[in-house]
Amino acid sequence: MPEQTPGFGTARPTLEAVAARAGVSRATVSRVVNGGAGVRASLVEKVHQAVDELGYVPNHAARTLVTRRNGAIAVIVAEPEFRIFSDPFFAQQIRGISRELTAHDSQLVLLWVEGPGDYERIARYVGGGHVDGVLAFSLHDHDELPAIIARTKVPAVFGGRPGGPGPAGATAAPAVPYVDCDNRGGAREAVRHLVATGRSSIAHIAGPPDQTSALDRADGYRDALPAGGSELIGVGDFTEESGARAMAELLERRPDVDAVFAANDLMAAGALATLRERGLRVPEDVAVVGFDDMASVVERIDPPLTTVRQDVEEMGRLMVRLLMRLLGERGSGAPAPEPVITSTVLVRRDTT
Repeated sequence: MPEQTPGFGTARPTLEAVAARAGVSRATVSRVVNGGAGVRASLVEKVHQAVDELGYVPNHAARTLVTRRNGAIAVIVAEPEFRIFSDPFFAQQIRGISRELTAHDSQLVLLWVEGPGDYERIARYVGGGHVDGVLAFSLHDHDELPAIIARTKVPAVFGGRPGGPGPAGATAAPAVPYVDCDNRGGAREAVRHLVATGRSSIAHIAGPPDQTSALDRADGYRDALPAGGSELIGVGDFTEESGARAMAELLERRPDVDAVFAANDLMAAGALATLRERGLRVPEDVAVVGFDDMASVVERIDPPLTTVRQDVEEMGRLMVRLLMRLLGERGSGAPAPEPVITSTVLVRRDTT
């Protein structure tokens, strides 16, 4: 009588049952289902066929003992929940991470930071042996996460160049591999484009000064306009509302502004809204350039936004690949991988 597919009221197939069906030893089945090496291809095929026929599901706890892997990766976003689910940047990066983790048969465990009390929770979870590695991004200066991750000794990769020192009295975290885009070069190209179109009073809406991406983009602005004064720089927090406020403040200080480079697309959208309220035409009166090329943002902007494109989803994939390399080399004494810096490109549309 053929064996039933396991379900309610049926016995769960065992390694022994799979071995009997495949005509191999229990040890061979264990090596195949747990990803071990040294098994002939013909036997691997027999084991996989038996697994499919019996509906065998590997025991996670047993597999962890054999492989010393949990098959789970912690993705830590150093932002509160409302930012993660309202900013399309995070959605794209997490999408890239999730797709690449799926390709590596690993699960994504999403953690975020609502307040200071969350650091202890994250430290307990990551250090408790629940995950094989950590991917962390949107870090701020004086963030506790790098030092916390270092103490757990769990392999980690950062999204974005890590910034300033940790909190006072904390042990400095060692260098951790990271993936970032050429923030400074992309910003420099954006501002040089505005200069080339004949704009003479070019403002910058910078992101939060405790994040390296914002600082690097501000440096790129200054590279292209070394004589630009502080009265031409407004500061936002990467949200649309902050871009609108910063644009209004800039116009109060410098009514002659004829161009603005915003450090991300959401702040560019906010700047456009303020310009429209003031009766200023884009690009005739004021040209606008953003950064990121987030489809969900640029597709709703009228006129279509000129912006600097970075491949955020690919950056998420690269973070996973770098982490998998770390996991594969763990204990081998191999040097830490070098940071990965991806290129940017200026996408010219109708706001310049």
